[in-house]
This record gives sequence, structure tokens and C-alpha cells, in this order.
Amino acid sequence: MSRKKDKIKKNRKSGKHLAGRRTGTAGTKSAKRAKASKRTKAAKAAKASGFEPVTGILEKNKAGFGFVRREGGDIFISRSNMNGAMHGDTVSVDMLPEYLWDKNREGIVDKIIDRASAEVVGTFEKSKKYGFVVPEDPRNTDDVYIRKSNFSGAHTGDRVVATILKYPDRNVGAEGRISEIIARRDEPGADIMAMIRSRGLRETFPSRASAEAKAMAKAGISAGDLRDREDLRDRSIITIDGAESKDLDDAVEVRMLENGNYLLGVHIADVSHYVENDGPLDKEAFKRGNSVYLLSRVVPMLPKNLSNGICSLNPGENRLTLSCEMEVNKAGDVVNHRIFESVINSKARMVYDDVSDILENDDPELEEKYSAILDELRLMGELAALLSQTRHEKGSIDFDLDESEIVLDENEVPVDVFAAERRIANRLIEEFMLLANETVAEHFLKEGCPFVYRVHERPDGEKLSELRTFLEGLGITLNADPDSVTPADIGKVLEKAKAKNYENIVGSVTLRSMKKAVYSTSCDGHFGLAFRYYCHFTSPIRRYPDLMIHRIIKESLKGATKDALKKKYAAKAEAAAVHSSETERKAQELERDVEKMKKAEYMEGKVGETFYGVISGVTSFGIYVELADTVEGLVRIERLRDDYYVFQPEKYRLVGEHTGRTYSLGDKVEIVVLSADPAERHIDFGLLQ
Repeated sequence: MSRKKDKIKKNRKSGKHLAGRRTGTAGTKSAKRAKASKRTKAAKAAKASGFEPVTGILEKNKAGFGFVRREGGDIFISRSNMNGAMHGDTVSVDMLPEYLWDKNREGIVDKIIDRASAEVVGTFEKSKKYGFVVPEDPRNTDDVYIRKSNFSGAHTGDRVVATILKYPDRNVGAEGRISEIIARRDEPGADIMAMIRSRGLRETFPSRASAEAKAMAKAGISAGDLRDREDLRDRSIITIDGAESKDLDDAVEVRMLENGNYLLGVHIADVSHYVENDGPLDKEAFKRGNSVYLLSRVVPMLPKNLSNGICSLNPGENRLTLSCEMEVNKAGDVVNHRIFESVINSKARMVYDDVSDILENDDPELEEKYSAILDELRLMGELAALLSQTRHEKGSIDFDLDESEIVLDENEVPVDVFAAERRIANRLIEEFMLLANETVAEHFLKEGCPFVYRVHERPDGEKLSELRTFLEGLGITLNADPDSVTPADIGKVLEKAKAKNYENIVGSVTLRSMKKAVYSTSCDGHFGLAFRYYCHFTSPIRRYPDLMIHRIIKESLKGATKDALKKKYAAKAEAAAVHSSETERKAQELERDVEKMKKAEYMEGKVGETFYGVISGVTSFGIYVELADTVEGLVRIERLRDDYYVFQPEKYRLVGEHTGRTYSLGDKVEIVVLSADPAERHIDFGLLQ
């Protein structure tokens, strides 16, 4: 039974959701007095502990407890010591004396300094006289009580937004009113729509931003727009993207020069031409930071009449672009480059699978269909292979991890899950974009312009020491000092794991030991790519940092001085770097959560079936098993009934105390699917001995 259904059943039975002071059903008076007495004693002990109060953001757990995250160590807050605080609230915490701590530093919420949200997104459940909203976010355990007069036409099972009228306190839950019906119970995609709204995102745009986008799209391309642009419309320029992609922001061409070198042209949609600096559309794009891709749905950074229309490099249509042309020698090095404004007319809208079938399999039908550009496609494959070889020789790391492909039907129900294939065409475009991003970053660093770079710092020494211990358990040696490790050292580790059961696991654990890449106005290099210079230049339709640097590039090309650019863009570039790093993190979390939810929904139909998988994680509470289709589930330790198992964290394994049987990372096992809960985004497996 899911958390939502379970809570609904229990709440209806007990009346807990109605709040004790209104109905008297939240517990007996003696029970409430006992709880109040316990809280009072804890509060008095905290005040007398001698610790200074601390402030931080509360992150609650689905079980009701939580942690206040802060430098110097997280503080545990038990369910009984929340005092009305909700997930995400900024709180002041009094520390409990050490003799009351269990495992962690422990405290009690004294004050709620700032509420994280004025609304809760969730599923509405009602009876004749009342209702309540079960939050979409599993970490938010505070149901919202809704009076009948505040139903606003919502029905049981609808995904809704509840505006909070009264926040919870020590004794009473939150109360609200239904302010928005996101989706009706049986509406396709209701679950994803609710998750989008719960993260503060919207698929629609404010009226002023929409009006600006509509006007720009309607205006199209005039003769004046082409002035001072290089006309590349007669060139054999094409796009290569996924079959479902509609926002085509990069086009490419490759030809051979008389001196035997390659000329690679990377042509990027000139979005900055249509999005006025500091206008309503720009402010909304900055706020969003990036587009978010959620299987069948996209929360775009820009309205569709721009992202899928006038900015998208659709075939056979004139499009304004910002181009980076690079001359590449036989050693794979850029010996000359140019960056300039241009206009193109794409000759073909290619998809990854078709290009891959041509380059990998010499598919005769596709070769005939694309005979006009066949030589260029083969030249692209040749150059991409050279660039890949050169990059790896310089130490660049390839985390070639399995990515999930989830197929949804017309009702947005998952009907298939499998590991996506990363073929030659995908790698080809990746190599071309990497080279353009590196070239542009180096050029504008040397120009001294304010800029937004993509930075990936050297891994933390402590994290690498933990990685070394993990690898030793698999018989892999990291031959490098943690404080001076190079990308090539990491690459050698991944190479040693190739074709092993644990290849994907080694890649995942190694990736987690790396620092996260972020945006910065300081060009501090990209460790994973082994690049001294790197930025994001190639996707201005879906990433704000790309749009920001396009403006700087164009003004620089038109003769703006360094001082003028710094005055106009230094502060804006810094704000874009900081904010876009945060929106990117939130987008990745949402994308991951939607994927988990749909995998769990898919596995609901597989309960009772058996599969082979590989142990992908070992914890004190059980083992995670990943199936060939990328679905991952948990075998809880209490279900290993043949022995008492001891967790050995340094060796990432469970060991039977009596039998000596071990379960280690990378072991192949057979499982049976026991249950799946989309609301909790969780799947339970049982182990077949």
C-alpha cells in the first residue's frame, strides 16, 4: 500500500487530520498532556544545555523526523521536537544536552524564522464535511486540513494546490483552501504535472513574457536582421538530434580544406536576438535557468513559439545563428578559429539513429535517402573519432553509464524501460559541442571579457581516499595520491572495470566521488574533461548561461571594450552563474524523481516476477539490486532470513555471522519483485537463494 493510500485510510479511521483542538479526535486529553509534558521537559533541558541556539534549513524525512543542515555537523530533530516546523522552513534550534543524544547531535525547534512555502501541492481526499491534501513531496509529512467551504470544486484524487491559511503548531496541523486544480484524477500525466508544480515550476509563462515571445516570433526575419551577418545558407549544414526533439539549437558542418585539415562549423541559434536583455522574457528565462525534460513533457526556459519555432534550426528555413568555425589538424588540435554572426538554412533534420545506422552499418536505404550529404556524414564520423582519441590521450574521463529510456503510452503510463544506447551519432555531436565550448571559453578568457564558465574542480582528497578503499575491495588499485590525482588516473580505474559485472557500479561510485560541475565567472578548468578552458555556448534555447554569454560575445564582436562589457555584464554574469547552478541542481533532482516514480509504476505490473540483477549498493538496512533495464530495488536486510548479516562498510558488503555468506557490490543475484510504490518512488525486491 502506498504512503498516500495508507495515510488516507488511517486518517479517516482516527480523524487525525481534523486537528485536535477542533474535534477532540487527535488523541485523549491524557495522551496530549503526556506529549506536552515530554516536549516541555525537552525544551527545558535544551535551554539549560549550555549550547548556543543554531539556525538552519530543516529537511524532513518521510518518517517525520528531520535534520537541520549546517556547517560543522547536521542536527537531528525528532518528530516530537518539530513544534510545527515544515520541510524547508528556516528554523532556530536549541541543542539538547549530550546525554540525550542518540547517534547524532540532537535539538528541538524553538522558533520558525521563515516559512519555506505558502502553499502545498498534493492529492486531495474528501468526505462529506471535510477534506485534506496529502503532499506530493514524500519529505513533507504535514497533511493540510481543508474545510468543506474551501474545496473549490476539487474531488477525491485530484492533484491540487492548497494555499495555507494556518500553519501547523505544536498541537494542530496545517489548514488551507484549494486554490488551484492542477489535474483531475484520471487526467493523463497528472502525476508529473503535480511534481512539476510542487517544485515551483510552471509549464505556462506570464502574460508579458508570452506577449513578447509572440511578437518576436510573428516578426520573423527581416532584411535588416541579415545585415552584417555572414550568409552561410548555401552550405551543407545539418542538425542531428533525438527523434522527439523540437528545440533544435545546434547545427554542424564538416569539410576538408586544401591543406588537409578539417573545417568544423558549429552554428548555434542566436536566441539573444529575440530575447531582449532585462525584458519580461529575459527575466522569466533567468528565473527558470534552464529547460527541464521530464519524459513526455518539457518545462521550457522559453515559450514554444521561440524554442520550437523561430529560434529552432528547422530544415529549409532561414535562421539567425552565432557560429564558431574551427580548423582542426590531423593531430586533433584547433590551429585556427573564427567566431561570428551568421544566417543558415539547414539542409536536413537528421536523427541520431539514422546517422548511426549509416556510419555503423552502411544502411543502404538510408545511404540512398541521404546521398546528397553522405560524404559529409562520413567526414563527420572521421573527425569525431579523431577528436575523441585526442581528448582521451589528454586524460579526459568518459563516464559511460547506463541511462534509462522510459516509454510512455498515450495516457503517459510506462509500458517499457530499457538502457538507452549511446551510439556513434550521439558521441559525434558531443565531440563537436565539446570542442566549440572549449574554443569559445579560451577565446573570451584571453579577451578579458566578463563571462560565465563551466567549472569542475579537482576531487576532494577525503572522497578519493574513500573511493580508493572501495576500489580495493574489488581488486582495483587507484595508483595516485588523492591530493594530486589526475583525470587520466580516474580513466585508468574505469578502464580496469570495463566488461565486468560491476562496471556500471564503479562508474557511479567514482562519479559520486567527484565534485559537481557548476557555473562560475572564474575560468578554473574542467577536471573531468581535462580542459583548461570550458563554457556552455551551444544550447541557449535551454540554458541561461549560454544565452548570457551570447550577449557578451555579440557585443564584443561589435567592438565593445572590456571596461564597457564589465560595467554592463560583470554583476549579471555572476548572478547568472550562481542562480543557474542552483536551478540546474533542482532540475536534475526533479528529472531523477520523475524517472524513479515511472520506474516504480512500471514495476507495479511486474510484482511476483523474477529477474537477474547486480548488487549496486550495500547498506546497513539492505542491498540495492539493479536490473539490466536500469530499474533498481531494495532487498531489505530483515528479509535475509537464513542468517544474521553484519554490514562491513569499508568493504561494501554484508556478511552472514554464522554461514559466512557475503553479498558484495557487483555480485549477480536473482530477485523477485515484491512491491512497487510510485508515490514513494520505491521498489522492494526479495532475494531468491
